[in-house]
Amino acid sequence: MKLIKLSLPNGDIKEIEQGSCGLDVAHMIGSGLAKAALAVEYNGKLLDLRSPLLEDGTFSVITSKDPKGQEVIKHSAEHIMAQVVKEIWPKTQVDVGRTDHSEKFQYDFKVEQPFTEEDLEKIEKAMQKSIGQKHAFSRQVVTRQEAETIFKEKGELLKLERLADIPEDEEITIFSHGGFVDLCRGPHVQHAGQIGAVKILDSSASYFKGDENNEVLQRVYGTAFSNKTELKEYLALIEEAKRRDHRKLGKELDLFSVSDEVGPGLILWHPKGALLRHLVEEFWKQQHLENGYDFAYTPHIAKSKLWETSGHTEFYQENMFSGMDVDDQGYLVKPMNCPFHVQIFKSKLKSYRDLPVRIAELGTVYRYERSGVLHGLLRVRGFTQDDAHLFVAPKQLNEEIYQVLQFVQKMFARFDFHEYEIYLSTRPEKSVGSDEDWALATEALQGALDKSGLPYNEDPGEGVFYGPKIDIKIKDSIGRSWQCATIQADFNLPMRFNLQFVDDDGQKKAPIMIHRALFGSIERFLGCLIEHYAGVFPFWLSPVQLKLLPITQDHHAYAKDLKNKLEFQGYRVELDDRSEKLGYKIREAQMEKVPYALVIGDQEVKDKTVSLRARGEKNMKTYSLDDLNTFLQKNMEEK
Repeated sequence: MKLIKLSLPNGDIKEIEQGSCGLDVAHMIGSGLAKAALAVEYNGKLLDLRSPLLEDGTFSVITSKDPKGQEVIKHSAEHIMAQVVKEIWPKTQVDVGRTDHSEKFQYDFKVEQPFTEEDLEKIEKAMQKSIGQKHAFSRQVVTRQEAETIFKEKGELLKLERLADIPEDEEITIFSHGGFVDLCRGPHVQHAGQIGAVKILDSSASYFKGDENNEVLQRVYGTAFSNKTELKEYLALIEEAKRRDHRKLGKELDLFSVSDEVGPGLILWHPKGALLRHLVEEFWKQQHLENGYDFAYTPHIAKSKLWETSGHTEFYQENMFSGMDVDDQGYLVKPMNCPFHVQIFKSKLKSYRDLPVRIAELGTVYRYERSGVLHGLLRVRGFTQDDAHLFVAPKQLNEEIYQVLQFVQKMFARFDFHEYEIYLSTRPEKSVGSDEDWALATEALQGALDKSGLPYNEDPGEGVFYGPKIDIKIKDSIGRSWQCATIQADFNLPMRFNLQFVDDDGQKKAPIMIHRALFGSIERFLGCLIEHYAGVFPFWLSPVQLKLLPITQDHHAYAKDLKNKLEFQGYRVELDDRSEKLGYKIREAQMEKVPYALVIGDQEVKDKTVSLRARGEKNMKTYSLDDLNTFLQKNMEEK
């Protein structure tokens, strides 16, 4: 009998028999913990309670109090949903579920008819009944042939295709409960009774393997929690999110649209939305100039050979739009700005005294996103990256990454973002470059994070093909996370393009390249911003800051004169001189979420004043024109 050692969170060391499972260890620690256990974290990886432990390592038990435990609950509820769908509609074929269970679960099904609202209600009721039966989950390692036999007998042809995608050398596991069997890595709860509450949210069409050329399936979404209170809170958040939906607000506030005649995923910015974008971009430009960046503008197309050298053709081809022939040479529409910035750096030999070189660009790129994933401003086919590429000497790398992290926090603070989720993403399987360079780049990113004091998690294998990265998700006003900033350390592109600088020893050396975006893309960030503020933008960011509301035609002349004065002072003003009742005008200004409505009547004309009504308030306050300017300037300066 061979023993292995496990390091527990409290520092204790527990010796167990090799091959014991996590649930065995939980029982050894305490019966209460074993009863509450949902999964284990073993050597940094989430593992099923029934998986064997084969080597020394760190070990902790995951319960519903841990966010990872909530993910296990949702994943398990996902399987229960598939179970009841098969019971209600036996001819259904089951495809696959979701990989990210942080918020919800889903399954794709091949069914004879699309699901109706009544069908979704039927699924939810059947799930609640199944959960009450507390079916146990079991894990089994099978051979490929055994798995094929199981799913052939069940008529699960889609599952057989998924089985064929599993690499030959990978272990195949199946999970079973209540007569339902599926291919899955887990982890899952001990029994269905550990799922406290479920809710079916929606359904939609999807394509098998996400390919429009494949057959259409039906996707059902749901969520689950350990108790009903958590579910109630989540559903309230869903309703608030619907109220804030940037697509809804974008239409109501006349900010942007998408046209079928132009094409899906291509945004048309209306005047107010374009002004909002301009204000964000002007702030971005000002801050970059103050922080030592130089601007660049680059083309939208380039020779195919450029993308072959950069590696994008090899590693990113499926996301690139097909090219064109120009003068008998192949060209491609750019999906990235980095090769262009490389060419700018390369145009003149640099000295170590010139470094770091920081090249920034609001560069529009084009990427092929499948139609099924396009989503307002958040997932588009043409977007503007707030890109920068920093070329540094090796000894400058750590400090430069640290400075970028400081810059990120400063930029986001201006928009009232102060909470983050940060991930350090390491080398993926499909990548280029030496182990040594990857190690140095990863250490530099990790060192900068440690110096900053920002908490972060490691995301193994999620780096880009040329280097590791830091991903920063910002939390909005209702606690949702949005992927925005990314910082990537790259030894490979400088090598591929033979970049050099003259170091202080007179030798030519390759610089290191830092890829960096703060907002990620202007489109995505503005979508996030609209929802963060629910369209109620702060004064400095509002496309229309003031709306002048003369009560009658007798007040128009004074209103027009005031509009000119306010615009001269730098404010963005609209004049509503329609022959409508004042109450109607005020309500419309409120609907348009204009910060201040300025009412003008007989008394205001006589006294050369205005009556100001703030957004969301009922009372008005009278200001002289000088006092109004002082009040508005204070608003402009406030964050």
